[in-house]
Amino acid sequence: MNKTLGEYLHKHKIGFIVHEHPAIFTVDESRELKKKIPGLHCKCLFLKDDSGRFYLVGMPAEKRLNVKVLREHFSAGKMHFASAQELWDKLKLKPGSVSIFGLINNSEKDVFFILDKEVWEAEAVGFHPNINTATLVLKHADLGRFYKSVDNKKEVIEL
Repeated sequence: MNKTLGEYLHKHKIGFIVHEHPAIFTVDESRELKKKIPGLHCKCLFLKDDSGRFYLVGMPAEKRLNVKVLREHFSAGKMHFASAQELWDKLKLKPGSVSIFGLINNSEKDVFFILDKEVWEAEAVGFHPNINTATLVLKHADLGRFYKSVDNKKEVIEL
C-alpha cells in the first residue's frame, strides 16, 4: 500500500487488515488465495459511457455485471471498459489494480462511484489497495467511513 492511501485511511479513521500476496490480475487467479482472506471477495470495474461519463463499480468478485441494468439506472447509452490511459488519468491506477481506493486520486471528482448492494451489506469486504499484490479487508463500518469520505457522486444499487 502506498503512503498516500495509508495516510488517507488513517486520517479518516478507516480500519483495515492488510493481506499481502503475489500479484493477482483476474478473479480466476484469486480463487485459491481467497480461501485464506476473510470477507466478501470483491472486484472493481472502471467503465465509460458513450457520453464520456466514468463509473467505478465495486461488486462481488464472482458476480457478473448486468450492464443493461446499469445503463438503464443511469439512463446511459453504451458502456464499455475505459482505456488504460483513462484509468491512469482519472484514478492513477493500472489495469489489474482497479480499486475503490483509486477514488482518492480523482481530483476532479468526476467518476461516479457505484457499490453493489451485496458489497454494502457484507460484514467485511476485501479490495486491492491500488496495487494487486495485497488485499485490504474492511469491516462494514470502515467501508461506510470510506464511502462517506469520498466526495464523488455515489450510489449503492443492486446490480
